Amino acid sequence: MNTIWIVMPVLIILMFLLGLDLNKKAFVDIAENPKAVLLGMIGQIVVLPLVAFALAWILDLPPVYFMGLVLIACCPGGTSSNVFSMLAKGDVALSVTLTALSSILTLFTLPVIMSVVGGFVSDMSGVEISLPVGKLLVQNIVLVFVPMMFGYAFMHFFPETASKVRKVLGKTAFPALMILALTFFLQYPKEIAENFGVLGLSAALLILLAMACGSGLSRLASLKQAARRTIVIEVGMQNAAQAIMLAGVVFHSGEMALPAIMYALLMNIILLTYVYIIRKKIK
Repeated sequence: MNTIWIVMPVLIILMFLLGLDLNKKAFVDIAENPKAVLLGMIGQIVVLPLVAFALAWILDLPPVYFMGLVLIACCPGGTSSNVFSMLAKGDVALSVTLTALSSILTLFTLPVIMSVVGGFVSDMSGVEISLPVGKLLVQNIVLVFVPMMFGYAFMHFFPETASKVRKVLGKTAFPALMILALTFFLQYPKEIAENFGVLGLSAALLILLAMACGSGLSRLASLKQAARRTIVIEVGMQNAAQAIMLAGVVFHSGEMALPAIMYALLMNIILLTYVYIIRKKIK
């Protein structure tokens, strides 16, 4: 089964959906709330890849899973984080701003970080890892940035129609990601069964440590509760579909996508639990 024809449409739909959420206010918020935005970006762009790298090294992951875990950490925030922020009574405007900004910044940071980590893993394991940095950048722009801008333009010029489309696509985003995960489960059952423990552990620890780092950063900056909850969610929820697409399309490695698959499943379980706890506390 060629998973590319499943992965690419899912990612394009998710990024188009993100574009529909964008408006001028999302970017004005950067100037109005620079501290929260800066902390969120530090958490996603700097802290999360470092946490993933440290986890992969400590757990002594095989090269392909080492790269896969760092790859998911280098991706931008997931589109569903905006919904989770709303459910957790967070700052939804901040959530949209962080998701949009991280989607743009990671176009450039992801190839650089993956190139550096690829060199380290090659030296450490003796396994040659070829990273097509140029292709990675082009794929990011074509499959992430362009659909997002189409969504933004569609909302700008046809707001009423775009709102209706957004309601429909919003309901399909999560099922589409789960279909994506199931596709890879069916394609690599042996590899998943043999490495289920270490893949599950590394993905769960990455999510929990990311959330802890987001909470710590926001507390140090004395942000309001709503902004804290949003940063916890934004740092803890990455675009798993993008990681899966890059692993399969750019690196031609379905196995490299397996950490992202496990991450996608656990991310929703862990974050839904977090939202449930927050809502009980607020009551």
